[in-house]
Amino acid sequence: MKVLLVTRHFPPGGGGGVQRPLKFATHLPALGIETHVLAPDVPGSAPEDDELELPTQAWIHRVRYVGPRAGRPSERLLATQGLARVGTQAALLGRRLLVPDENVPWSTVALPFAIRLVRREGIDVVLTTSPPPSLHLLGAAVKRTTRAAWVADLRDPLTSHPHRRGYESQLARLKEKTAGGVGRLVASRADAIVAVSDAIADEMRALEPKGKVVTIANGCDFDDFAGLEHHASERLRITHAGHFHGKRDPKPFLRALADSGLDDVVVRFAGDFRSADREYAEELGLGDRIELLGDLSRRRSLELQRDSEALLLLIPESGGRGRGVITGKIYEYLAAERPILAAVPPDGAAAKLVRDTGAGVVVPSDDVDAQRDALLDLHRRWRAGSLNGTPLSAEWRQRLSRGRRVEELADLLRSVA
Repeated sequence: MKVLLVTRHFPPGGGGGVQRPLKFATHLPALGIETHVLAPDVPGSAPEDDELELPTQAWIHRVRYVGPRAGRPSERLLATQGLARVGTQAALLGRRLLVPDENVPWSTVALPFAIRLVRREGIDVVLTTSPPPSLHLLGAAVKRTTRAAWVADLRDPLTSHPHRRGYESQLARLKEKTAGGVGRLVASRADAIVAVSDAIADEMRALEPKGKVVTIANGCDFDDFAGLEHHASERLRITHAGHFHGKRDPKPFLRALADSGLDDVVVRFAGDFRSADREYAEELGLGDRIELLGDLSRRRSLELQRDSEALLLLIPESGGRGRGVITGKIYEYLAAERPILAAVPPDGAAAKLVRDTGAGVVVPSDDVDAQRDALLDLHRRWRAGSLNGTPLSAEWRQRLSRGRRVEELADLLRSVA
């Protein structure tokens, strides 16, 4: 059978969103599924990562990228003044007016190419993966125009968002409402829906979908850590990998670090950091106890994770919506096999996985005192020489492997072809 995977995130683009579609395209051909990928020709709004390798057994098709350029809008505004700032504001307004998301221009440009590709190659199933939600508009149109089946893969919720701020503007609420419309379209038209978490799957089941809904979580890529080592250090090194956006907030942990009084600790943030968070760290006088490393290649990020005494996972409560969030980052941390300090909703999916695997300690995401005490305990164990690695059992390695998850996807694709 033949599958067309349509994704906005793919090399040369980097970032966490790339790994799921990239691993799909890498593993599916080995399972007897001819895999075609339709992706932009440039990273667009994502950071570039030249070190990522393309899958050797999949066919890669490119469509010229149309859409917003890289960079956080708020940071772009801070960097401009006068007439330049007015011009930037105008450009960003046009970006905000695009619904359901700013990537809809690329989805529109890619649609006729996708239809031609499905007909020419005899594609059996089109697999669209979001974010952005606009890709599912493309999937629905291709299904209607051709005889191909359509499977929608959801890496983020369509009907709600855990990082949505409480004071959203009317335009932002309109976008969320429009994204909800995409969710209803997916439910009514898709032959099957794949969700990265049970919480997202439950949201889609509430819409009484036409096709089956299955949870296929992200997985651990153990081979990606082959040859990477941990070395002893004179400082307790804690690494956080990933970006901060919406309600994802480092401030409680930064306050806990300041309150701990520890001066032989360094927390390394691999990924972007908002200006307001940098200013807060400066106000706390953290100095060289934090390192802001910016965007790194995935290879360098994995090296830092393995060569750390502990890893920091931050998931906000978000009015209860954070309980269902289980980011792809947690699987990367588990594969790194270093202790995890998980500041997450204690009764949520991420907390359960950390506890079940014995991979670290869980504290509430907004509890500064609990985070400080957990940090002090990590420091005590490190000083005593008892802060060791957290290797997973053979059973857990098999359950969490990315290869097994892609096998589940392959079975689903065959069932709808």
